[in-house]
Amino acid sequence: MINQVKPQQIKQLSILEDDNYKYGLKPSPVLKWAGGKTQLLPEIKKQYPQKLKQGKIRTYIEPFFGGGAVFFDIYSNFEIDKAYLFDKNSELIILYKVIQNDVDNLIKKLSILEEKYLSLDSDNRKDFYYQVRDDYNTFDKKTDANNYRQEWINRAAYTIFLNKTCFNGLYRVNKKGHFNVPMGSYKKPKILNKDNLIAVHEAFKIAEIKHTDFAEVLNYADEDTFIYYDPPYRPISETANFNSYSSLEFNDDEQKRLRDFFVKTSKQGALQILSNSDPTNYIDDPFFDELYKDFNISRILASRMINSKGNKRGKIREILVNNY
Repeated sequence: MINQVKPQQIKQLSILEDDNYKYGLKPSPVLKWAGGKTQLLPEIKKQYPQKLKQGKIRTYIEPFFGGGAVFFDIYSNFEIDKAYLFDKNSELIILYKVIQNDVDNLIKKLSILEEKYLSLDSDNRKDFYYQVRDDYNTFDKKTDANNYRQEWINRAAYTIFLNKTCFNGLYRVNKKGHFNVPMGSYKKPKILNKDNLIAVHEAFKIAEIKHTDFAEVLNYADEDTFIYYDPPYRPISETANFNSYSSLEFNDDEQKRLRDFFVKTSKQGALQILSNSDPTNYIDDPFFDELYKDFNISRILASRMINSKGNKRGKIREILVNNY
């Protein structure tokens, strides 16, 4: 087992006293994330509501937070008072709560992991990677991710370490919730991005981060709210099952339940955008056209980067739905 650093053993840092801290840095996603919206941001931004641009939106909600690219963009460019960031992936929520509550100690732990890993030759790196992965999978999968614990620092550091060193930056678990992605072949992965972690910590000061179902949006949505939904994408072929990134199933019944909540929050006055895959890329399947027929649907081009075969990557259509 990799030696775990206890919080009380870590030298306390102060981000306010750190001469290397660059004030005003814009936060960006901490993890590589399948379906992350960094590449699509230019298209999504075109559909931001005018009320947001006019400074009239006070609350932002993202019920499938994932990598958080849209939140970080909105936080950096618009004045909002409060953000509610939800996800059903408990490891994500644990990581983000550690960044929110104890970023200094997380930075220290990641510094130790990075220094150790980069000092090893390829064979020892492989041993180190799989030992960390084994240790990571021993953490309690049923822990209450909404009840913050300082002991999560190692767990959060392992989430980042594995994401930066595994194959293709994938996050994939089996039915037991065990992370099972093999090691990648990066020569000098950037495991610690201190400046960005601090910037994300600052952004999270306005956020309530919760491990919860997307139905939670009904508790906060009103006419001064903007919501962005980025659910697990509906598979666009028999082999492209995006749900493999979570042990939780998000089938067509869940897609329909999400539509029902999209309707309910619209009636509460919230402005909303939803993204998903476009099944008409390969077959005549108007699933989303029918599901969201009462709203505005547009199609945009996205880079398909998660296929393990390079010749299967390229531009495909995705859909954006909005209610304004």
